[in-house]
Amino acid sequence: MSERSEANGEEMHKTLADADTAERFITEKHLGERIRRLRLKRSMGLVDLGKHTGLSASFLSQLETGRVVPTLRNLARIAMVFSKDLSYFFENEPAAIFRVHRRKERVRMPQTGVETPTYMFESLGYMVPDRHMDPYFAEFVPLPEHVEPRPHMHAGFEFLYVLAGELTLRHGDQEATLGPGDAVYFDAGTPHSYRCAGGRPAEAIIVTTHQAPPGQPQPLRPPATAAPRQAPADAAPVGPGARTTIADARQG
Repeated sequence: MSERSEANGEEMHKTLADADTAERFITEKHLGERIRRLRLKRSMGLVDLGKHTGLSASFLSQLETGRVVPTLRNLARIAMVFSKDLSYFFENEPAAIFRVHRRKERVRMPQTGVETPTYMFESLGYMVPDRHMDPYFAEFVPLPEHVEPRPHMHAGFEFLYVLAGELTLRHGDQEATLGPGDAVYFDAGTPHSYRCAGGRPAEAIIVTTHQAPPGQPQPLRPPATAAPRQAPADAAPVGPGARTTIADARQG
């Protein structure tokens, strides 16, 4: 009888989750790091997150650094702010993104929605799912003097680095002519347009981001596999900043 009781006791001990095991489980899930990544993706400070969750900034800081263990109630508050399910914090983390885009794999597309395209462009990140920026290679062609580039605008910010030639950028009431090695960073929510400023095409790298203001939800972006839509004649130009994907080009 005593041997059976001892065996049952040992079996019971094996099935109990001790404090060390629970602590190790929490550590392996990197809960604090996941919370911090969610917050930084929204450009949200600790104080802003505290306002949304009812938790203090100091407590959230301790959560992110692993100095305190979150309760399910606290995790639920944080998950709701970022439109995540509780399971997000306990699922296996996806593999780090690493995607090479070979030159021969890219598709060259003209600006659309205009009679005379201002530029040709190639997406440099079209195969990356759920990306947070859109990089492009663009070639700006010389335009006839009577043709005015059509201004466009989009949410977020834009970075442009000139590789070759000269390029004039108009941003609202401001205008600047850029040469090789020059760069510009600007708010893409202001109407802007580009014009090749020389007799030869200008080449540039453009990176657009669609970052929402701090504390605000980010706009939903269509998936890369979305079916293309025919642009009407008066549609805004398609290209950098317009969320055009190479998948659309290949399906079109």
